[in-house]
Amino acid sequence: MKKKLLISIVALFLFLNHVPLVKASSLDNTVLNQLGNENISVSLRALNNGELLYDNNGDVAMKPASTLKLLTAAAALDMLGSDYRFRTEFSIHGNQKGNVFNGDVYIKGEGDPTLQKKDFITFASILKHHGIEQINGNLYGDDSLFVGEQLTPGISKEDESYYFAARTTALTLSPDNDYDAGTMIIHVTPTKVGGPPNIVADPKVSGMDIQNEAVTVQQNQRNTIEIERQYGTNKIIITGNIPVNTTFKDWVTFYDPTINTLQVLKTTLEEFGITLSNNTEIKRNKVPKDAQTIFVKHSLSLKSLMIPFLKLSNNSIADILVKTIGREVNGKGHLKEGIKALQEYGALLGLDMEQWTLEDGSGMSHNNRVSANELTHLLTNIQMEPQFNILYKSLPIGGQSDRLIGGSLKNRFNEGIYENRVIAKTGHITGVYTLAGYVKANSGKTYAFAIMTQHQTAVMLSAIDEVVKQIIKDY
Repeated sequence: MKKKLLISIVALFLFLNHVPLVKASSLDNTVLNQLGNENISVSLRALNNGELLYDNNGDVAMKPASTLKLLTAAAALDMLGSDYRFRTEFSIHGNQKGNVFNGDVYIKGEGDPTLQKKDFITFASILKHHGIEQINGNLYGDDSLFVGEQLTPGISKEDESYYFAARTTALTLSPDNDYDAGTMIIHVTPTKVGGPPNIVADPKVSGMDIQNEAVTVQQNQRNTIEIERQYGTNKIIITGNIPVNTTFKDWVTFYDPTINTLQVLKTTLEEFGITLSNNTEIKRNKVPKDAQTIFVKHSLSLKSLMIPFLKLSNNSIADILVKTIGREVNGKGHLKEGIKALQEYGALLGLDMEQWTLEDGSGMSHNNRVSANELTHLLTNIQMEPQFNILYKSLPIGGQSDRLIGGSLKNRFNEGIYENRVIAKTGHITGVYTLAGYVKANSGKTYAFAIMTQHQTAVMLSAIDEVVKQIIKDY
């Protein structure tokens, strides 16, 4: 009788645990087949109680790449508030006689990534409204609210020219509504075969020296245009071939966003009919206390900025937010103070910050570390934050082709059965592919997941997606 009872208990135990064992085994096989068993980390948690349902090397510290932006976004929304707006103040200091202003013009920045040339046109019109048509003085930029290096640690010499590695100052400029602050766009259009193509910079002039070494070629030839800023200089070199009936554009970083932004202001004023003296200087200087502020530009609210930040994985916004958090929370707009605030926020959220190594807030540094289990811990815990819905709605949605909805997932999970079921942050730096967020499984339940790979020699996007699809099928 005892033997029969024992058999019944064992059978019941196996029955009750059969599905989870099958799930784990099935997911293990997919992880092994798709990702291998080295330099990978996978974690899956229940949302209702944070229970760890599956992990494979889940506690191993890995390079998070841009999934680190999940922590930066959550901390910014909590510490700055969803209605936070960056200010840019335009001031004058001097005396006006008739239509001539004898004095200096100042712009004081707070790091607004949404500042654009159109704001300078507004400022020029205000000067005209004040009757000013000539300025006998200098243009100064006050970027004193951010201190320390303009580049975050870990940006390689080879990457510094590209938009994802822009320098960050408190006075910066964006060329479009993606708000890649600290960059300009170079447009290349062909002319006649054998001739140099036409080059148009946007903003038009930013104090950059553009060297055109490109050539227009026959329509059937390959487009090999490359646009790079020479390391440590303001010189942009354009090389390669552009076929007729083709256009090309690319983003390139400013060498010094503050000075380049002032250069754009100067040319905008001149285009608007405001004359500047021949000896006008362009440089940094703090705004005098008795200067007259005549225009204040406010950025979009932080909750609106979350869309380009997370959907498009905007590194410039990440760097600006970290320095801003450092200034607002710890009194100094320095990267280290911002990182300190991120760590403090994570601890308050209940994360084990001993398992987080932070060198920036964008994920660009190869020295950042976090485990997949800690990422899913973050994803479950932030559900209770007042600003969670803002963050959640700002994440890329798999299978949505609109870039401001699907974001970096717009070309992934686009099969009908997987559309709109993966809402997650992507991550990629050299050799690193990651994905972390929320997935709605076939059970109808939503789970938090994190999949991390590093030291890879092949692109791992489809392999990661197959693991997510297996989670959808099994859970």
